Parts: sequence; C-alpha cells; structure tokens
Amino acid sequence: MLWSCNYERTFTAEQDQILATASKNGPLVNEGFNRCVRFVDAWLEIADSATGLIPRNINDAKSKDIWNAKDCAADNYPFMVLTSALLRQDIYKGTMREMLETETRLTSRIGSMPDTYSFSKKGFAVSDTIMSEIIFGSAEYIKDGLIPLTEWLGPSPWSERMISILDDIWKYAPVETPFGKICSDNPEVNGDMLQSLSRIYWTTGDKKYLEWAERLGDYYLLGDNHPTKNFKVLRLRDHGCEVVSGLCELYATVSFADPSKKEAYRAPLYEMLDRILEVGRNEDGLFYNSIDPVKGVPENAGIADNFGYTLNGFYTVYLLDKIEKYREPVLTALGTLNRKYRNYAWEGTSQDGYADAIEGALNLYVREPVPSAEEWINSEIKVLWGKQQESGIIEGWHGDGNFARTTIMYCLWKTGGVYLSPWRDDLQLGGVIKDQRLYLTIRSESAWKGNVIFDTKRHSEYMHLPLDWPRINQFPEYFTAEKGKNYTIINGSVKNELNISGDELREGYAVKLKGGKPVKLIVK
Repeated sequence: MLWSCNYERTFTAEQDQILATASKNGPLVNEGFNRCVRFVDAWLEIADSATGLIPRNINDAKSKDIWNAKDCAADNYPFMVLTSALLRQDIYKGTMREMLETETRLTSRIGSMPDTYSFSKKGFAVSDTIMSEIIFGSAEYIKDGLIPLTEWLGPSPWSERMISILDDIWKYAPVETPFGKICSDNPEVNGDMLQSLSRIYWTTGDKKYLEWAERLGDYYLLGDNHPTKNFKVLRLRDHGCEVVSGLCELYATVSFADPSKKEAYRAPLYEMLDRILEVGRNEDGLFYNSIDPVKGVPENAGIADNFGYTLNGFYTVYLLDKIEKYREPVLTALGTLNRKYRNYAWEGTSQDGYADAIEGALNLYVREPVPSAEEWINSEIKVLWGKQQESGIIEGWHGDGNFARTTIMYCLWKTGGVYLSPWRDDLQLGGVIKDQRLYLTIRSESAWKGNVIFDTKRHSEYMHLPLDWPRINQFPEYFTAEKGKNYTIINGSVKNELNISGDELREGYAVKLKGGKPVKLIVK
C-alpha cells in the first residue's frame, strides 16, 4: 500500500514535540549515509583493474599492490558490502558479490583459508606458505568482517565463506595443548576465535564449535595461560584485548549450553576481571593500552580507544550473574567521556581511534543510557566525519572501512533502526523511540517513492543467541518488527490508522513523498 501526502493529520502536542526531535536527526542521517556512499564509490574507483579487488593501502606502493585477509578483507571490504546492502542495492548485488567470488577464487591457499594476493604478480605475494600468518588473517576476516555481515544479513554467501574458513582453521589447527589442538598461541587470534566460535555455535547449532571454543577456554582459564596470572603483558587495546571479551563471550555461551563449564570457568574468569579493574584503569575508569598484570603496573599507560570492546565483556558477565561491580565500570567510563575526552587524540590524528571509541560507547549506551555519553557521541561523530577527504577517501588505508561501520551504527541509532530503500542523496530520515513507539519523519527535496525498511531481532532470529550480550562490531537493535506480531502505523498524511503485520514491515512500508513536504509516522 502506497501512502501519499494529501491530508495533514493532527497530532497531540506531545507527539508533535517528539516528531520535531525526530526531524532534527534527518540531516545527520543524510550526511552520514551520503558519506558512506562516497566512501564506497571512492574505493571502487581505485580497485585493481584486472581483479576488481581493492588494495590494502593507497599511500605506499607495496600496500597498493596487495589484497590481504587481515586488513582488506577484515576491515574495509565488509563495510563496503554493508553500505551497499543498505544504500546501493545495485552495487551490493553486483560488484560486492563479484568481489567475494573473486577473493575466494584467487586468495584461498590452504583449503578455504586466504593468503595475501599480489596484483602485479597475479598470484600470492609470497611463495612460502606461512601457516601462522594464514590463520591470523583468516581469524581476523571472520571476526571483524564476516560475522558483522552475518549478524546483519543473516544467511548469505558471506556467511558461507565464513563457515568454510572457520572449519579449515580448525582442520589445520597446529598448536598442541593438554586440552587438544588449538589454532594459535597468539592471544589476538584466540580472542578472535573465542568471540567467533561463541556466536557461530548458536548460529549453526553445531556442537563442534562449542568444543573448539571450550578448548580455548580451558587453555586460558584452567591451564597455565591465565591472562592476569601468567601473561607478562596483557593488552587492553586491540591486538590483544580480544581474549578478554572473548572469554566473557564463551562464559555467556556455556552459561546456557554447558553449565558445568560455567562453574569451572567462573572463579578464574572473575579473577581476570577483578585484576583488570584493580590495575588496568586510569583515574577516569578508562583502560590503559597494556599492563603487566602480575606486577600490577601499566606497561603502556596510553588510553585504549577500544575501551568499549573490553567493557563489553564486563557487561556480559553482569547481565549473566547480576554482579554490580561488573556494571559499574561501564557507568564510570560512559560518565567521564563528555567531561574529559572530547576531541581526544585516541590514536594520534587517525580516524580509526574515533571510530572504535564511538562504536564502543554507542553499543554500551544502548544498554546504559548515560545522558552525557549521548552528548559525547553526538560531538565526536562530527570529529570523525571531518576526517573524510573531498574525494570520499578517508585516510586511504584499510581502516577507512571502520569509518563507514561506525557511521552506519550512528545513523541507525538516529533512525530507530530503520532505513529507506532506494536511498537517494536528498533524503532525510529521522527517528525517535519513546514508550515503545517509533516516531519517524521523512522528507526529500524532490518527489520520491520507496519503502521504510524495518529491522528485526537479528540476535535471536539470525544468530539464535540466547542473550543479546554486547559484541564488537555489533549493530544494536532498536525498534524491531517481529514475526507473529501486529503493528499500527499512524500516518500524518492519511485519516485512518493502518494495521500491519511484522512480516509486512520487514519487507517495507511504502511511502510517497512530494518535494519539501515531510511524511510523519508513528509506529506502535
């Protein structure tokens, strides 16, 4: 059913006020989504002419010649895919799918596991097969790239690629331990795997993924590799912090799937978290880059932009066991950001530090809406956006994808989780959720017709998670259309309210705009 603007419904004063607030989000969403489209277009312009794959980096000759798993595939390409899925379906169904097929064909080296490809050599960049490097890149591609896509898209060619790579990582797992073979002794790789396996177990229902995850849990929590008792250095920023939140995700999984393991893990997991709280934070409650957990001193006293990733783990344990001391760090960190960390040099001048810091704060704010944190997020997104060049390139390296990832997260927050299809660069969509109702305003400069696409409970429907615990690169759920439920849409352009099913909302609610004339909707 297509509604057009031929009548102006009268809303209550309170409804008008909420819709006015929603309208203010429209220009922000317009700017953010258009920046993401420009990012995709700019990187496609510099793709390799023969393969269509994007380079790792455009700022030096060596990086410009390669596509690699741990960078291109993990950090940049996936968020070109996601941007296209939301805003450019032609590219999503065409170029993005072709890139997946090409990288699978050209870069798979050991089974499905990818290795670095050289455009000039038209083959692998190095002649030697270095298993540790291949496993590292494969783990990064899964955790940072393919899982976020799967959480948004559900079953897709990208999820098939993910499962194929994961199975081969463990097929060729080279490290012998008392608990069975594991894929690495690198905490970053194993942290990637703990997060990935904990989610993919629920997605597939295949118990082998739980078994592999528990091998890693046993290795760190029940063996001689405990992160705060045995590590000489424990990183609390990326490239190390993954193991902390990964162990917490495993703890969440065994809480539902293997309660005896939860009991075995509980004390050593608490010991890890307590020690990090004791020696790993500055006076504002933010984590140091790295610590010597045994001596109890900072190894690198810089402040980690990935504070949210580690706090995800603490909050997950709070959700499970209702222990307030694991919630308190989240409230403390969110409460200090606007007071002391505006325009902060998270990673010098790099946009990547802003992207990661904003993502971490937003994902936690959804669960603990500290008012000052909202102000900080709104301020810092402008700093992030200011890093983009006129060409659409941000900084010209694989971290550019994180700019799009965090921008999309921000825009979906400002719409209540909905988006418009087809997207056009003059569209403004703003949303506010209040009292379980979604208030939307939509406008354009010239006539447009299309659909408002509603989100679903992806964590349960696609991933089958028993609990929506906070996760790195997660796209939070806001107003969702559920199967088997009915909804009412109050459209300011028509006299009658419309009753519509959740299934219909997920397919899209049709709207027709006249230039400059907003459509106002309340969905309940």
